[in-house]
Amino acid sequence: MGNILGYARMSTQQQELDAQRQRLNEIGAIKIFEDVISGKVFKRPGLEALIAYVRPNDLLCVVRLDRLGRSLKELLETVEHLKAHKIGLMFLEEKIDTSSAAGELIFHVFGAIANFERRLIAERTKEGINAARLKGKKPGRPTLDKEKFDSALKLIESGVSPTNAAR
Repeated sequence: MGNILGYARMSTQQQELDAQRQRLNEIGAIKIFEDVISGKVFKRPGLEALIAYVRPNDLLCVVRLDRLGRSLKELLETVEHLKAHKIGLMFLEEKIDTSSAAGELIFHVFGAIANFERRLIAERTKEGINAARLKGKKPGRPTLDKEKFDSALKLIESGVSPTNAAR
C-alpha cells in the first residue's frame, strides 16, 4: 500500500477544520490537503493539489462525504478519477472504503440519497415560490422606485458603498 493522505474542507468554523485534521492525523495521514472555502466555490486549490500529488496505491481519506464534493456528479467524477489512477478512497464518518465492491456500492447509494435530498429541497423551494405567487406575492426583493434608485446611485457615485447606499 502507498501513502495515506487526507483532505479536509471547511466552509464556516475553524474548529471543524481542526477536528477533521485531528481525525486524519489519528488514522496516519502523512500529508493533509485543505480548502477553507464555501462548497459553492468552484475552484478548490487544496483538492487540485492533492489530485496532482497522489500516486497509485495511495489511500485518500476524507472525514465526511460532503467534504469532498458539492454534488453527486462531482463526487462520482472524483471517485472515478481516483479509481482510474488506482487510488483508494475512504470516508471515515460513513465508514465507506471505495476500494472494495461493497464500499463502492454504498458510496453510490449515499451519493444518490444526498442528491435526492438536494432535489427535494429545490422542489419544495420552487413550490413555496409558486404558492406565494398565487397569493399575489412577488419573490425576491421589492423594486425601487425611480426616486430611491437615483438617490442610491448618487450616494454610490459620491463614494458610499453600495451596501450603505441601499440602506
